[in-house]
Amino acid sequence: MNEPLVQIAMTVDGAPLSARVRPRYLLSDFLRERAGAPGVHVACGHGVCGACTIVVDGVAVRACLMLAVQADGATVQTIASLPVLEGTVTEGTGLTPLQQAFRDHHALQCGYCTPGLLVSSAKFLAAHRAPTRAQILDHLNGHLCRCSGYANIIAAIESVLQ
Repeated sequence: MNEPLVQIAMTVDGAPLSARVRPRYLLSDFLRERAGAPGVHVACGHGVCGACTIVVDGVAVRACLMLAVQADGATVQTIASLPVLEGTVTEGTGLTPLQQAFRDHHALQCGYCTPGLLVSSAKFLAAHRAPTRAQILDHLNGHLCRCSGYANIIAAIESVLQ
């Protein structure tokens, strides 16, 4: 069955992009394969793990649950837009404060979940300037990390609040 291609256009990490895609082409696949955004990781494919978290028109979403055609006309931000999402510039290490905190607190091991965690945490911290530990734990409910555990991730997030 040949599906007709649909013309879409969006801005990905500040760059305009247009393409013809199949109507059922996942946004996660589009970003990885056509937009050159390898930081959009796909793990579960069901929106449970949070590895593919991106921002579409200011809202954190799971890229594996959206079709590319649904992002037509949207502004999409991936891990490559983290400095913009954090509202900061990178430090001398080339890392944003949140990335540096993850590094300093050993909040990553294999790193597969890290882009999604950083993107969603940047959005979370922008909306919650002084979150409680309970709010941070609630925020992390949407992310699965199988390597590092959550104590160091929580410590990293809390450290950027100080």
